[in-house]
Amino acid sequence: MGGSLKLIVVLGHSGCGAVSAAVDVFLNPADYLSLATVHSLRGILDRLLVVVQASARKLVSAFGADVPLRGGYRKALAEAAIITNAAWSAHEIQQAFAADGQSRIQVAYGVYLLESRDVWTPQMDQHFGTRLASPPKDAAGFGRLGDAVVQSARIADLLTA
Repeated sequence: MGGSLKLIVVLGHSGCGAVSAAVDVFLNPADYLSLATVHSLRGILDRLLVVVQASARKLVSAFGADVPLRGGYRKALAEAAIITNAAWSAHEIQQAFAADGQSRIQVAYGVYLLESRDVWTPQMDQHFGTRLASPPKDAAGFGRLGDAVVQSARIADLLTA
């Protein structure tokens, strides 16, 4: 990379169609069959299913085994997976640059909320984060991010909608 590159931003967006499709497959695995034959879609879905499953586990851990029965569960799961996917993508990019000896290049992530034009990153110390964030560095950091996501007002509001 050129010497002028200082920051890469991974910006997911609310209501992401790809993540919504992965959530639908997670909730109804039979839906996967119609998509599995399209290699390009399958590659995207397979990667996203990991963050959807991790997000689902965090939601169950925080709200109990009956959380999937709530009316807003699908949307809350999708939004939790969108932020997790943005953080994971930023982490992967950061690791790739560090492995290539370019650790001075910073990576940040967030989710652009289409309805309000805000950028959301859940923060443990704030009710609503409105700034970009650095990706977690390790599994413990992703655990703390998952906790911040499910404890956020945004996810709580979606679950009760």
